Amino acid sequence: MRTAIDANIFSAIWSNEPSAPQLAESLAAARANGALVISGPVFAEIHGYPRITPDMIWEFLQQASISIDFRLSENVWRETGIRFARYAARRRKSGGAGPRGLLSDFIIGAHALIQADCLLTLDRNIFLRDFPDLRLI
Repeated sequence: MRTAIDANIFSAIWSNEPSAPQLAESLAAARANGALVISGPVFAEIHGYPRITPDMIWEFLQQASISIDFRLSENVWRETGIRFARYAARRRKSGGAGPRGLLSDFIIGAHALIQADCLLTLDRNIFLRDFPDLRLI
């Protein structure tokens, strides 16, 4: 099994949030069941964590045996577009403005759907609504 990891997992662990021990256990369990992977957008997002350096990120990913998918397949981009279009239409129909800057969530979801078997995330509601066919941890 291949588990994709969302950026918010790293933030929670690095911030030592109350959920950090449980998330560390979830990562260990996922690693025991197969490979751990992040997409390029997640890799970019985790660089925004306060006081983190690229060397610290590389070291953490290496120690946790997490690989990076820098290349996203055409199918990931197509799925991203389809799901983002549905979201944009739903937002306009509800009277809201156009879509907000959530495109990275759609790329992360499409990557997990197409190039992994599940997604470990703290943003369950986003993915449950827009990726109901994606297995979430």
